[in-house]
Amino acid sequence: MTAAEIASASHSRVCNDPTAEVNCHARVLIGADGRPVPTATPSGLGPAQLRDAYKITGSGSSSTVVAIVDAFGYPNAESDLATYRSTFGLPPCTTANGCFRKVDQRGGSSFPRLDVGWEQETALDLDMVSAICPGCKILLVEGDTNSFANLAAAVNTAASLGAHVISNSYGGGESGSTAVEASYNHAGVAVTASSGDSGFGVEFPASSPHVVAVGGTSLRTAANTRGWTETVWSGAGSGCSTVYAKPSWQTDTGCARRTVADVSAVADPNTGVAVFAPTSRSKSAFLVFGGTSVAAPLIGAVYGVNGGAVNFASDPYAHTSALFDVTSGSNGSCSPGYLCTAGAGYDGPTGLGTPNGTTAF
Repeated sequence: MTAAEIASASHSRVCNDPTAEVNCHARVLIGADGRPVPTATPSGLGPAQLRDAYKITGSGSSSTVVAIVDAFGYPNAESDLATYRSTFGLPPCTTANGCFRKVDQRGGSSFPRLDVGWEQETALDLDMVSAICPGCKILLVEGDTNSFANLAAAVNTAASLGAHVISNSYGGGESGSTAVEASYNHAGVAVTASSGDSGFGVEFPASSPHVVAVGGTSLRTAANTRGWTETVWSGAGSGCSTVYAKPSWQTDTGCARRTVADVSAVADPNTGVAVFAPTSRSKSAFLVFGGTSVAAPLIGAVYGVNGGAVNFASDPYAHTSALFDVTSGSNGSCSPGYLCTAGAGYDGPTGLGTPNGTTAF
């Protein structure tokens, strides 16, 4: 983007269907004309910057499978992923070399119809896993539609196919979610879920006690020891579940039930990430993305780098010293205030903080 385009840029939701049960949590940076600004070369944060910001030094192992669950089809997923990885000097991840696999929600090859918005969401997820865990295998599971029933079926399929991590960058209301919540309960598997892009308020599956709920930050370079600084992204979801019980590892006192989020990562489109994604049914280009759809696969990939079984979201709570605490910013008004305003220690929008290496994961 040019300086003028950046100065006048805003962001819009990628796949927002007000009639749908579930919406994705991606946002794309748009220019003054109200359209995404495609570029031939990347604009936005790339793998080296993300890995530096979160002090990720490992690359993961081919014995670790990170699954991405999204809705609808994406015929060019593998070729678009190849462009992203080659542009940033990451090793190839293809069907031929055994790194990439794509299945439908039943584990087969009857892929659903495409939807450009959900294709963009999927591209974002695939690229963020690649950025943080380039050595991991990637499994893409495509739900028939963006209903909770189909996405939950895709999560179960990912687990049955051996995924060690399952990333989910979508959400909807908690009402009726108990019918599918069991699909997110996979002991030993790190199931991440984005907290939402509409500010203070709780969505499912992030509110499930069996997932790692991932909030969002604004990430900028800084003249400090870390080299970066983070504040709350105002769009990040947070709050207190009205449905699900509090897991034993959560000890905040202002919410009697499950509190969102657990941890966080960059999500602000104005400090967004580079993604190679479809701009139409026949073309792809580099775009700048944000939303907690960035944060959920990024955190999932950190789990992938660390490897090993997890106990739902409990690990970060036992390793708070291995996180960067985010202490400023807000996503709305609420009571008690920590559910929507950052401060020292735990808060709703950013949880316990952002990765400082992989120890907490």
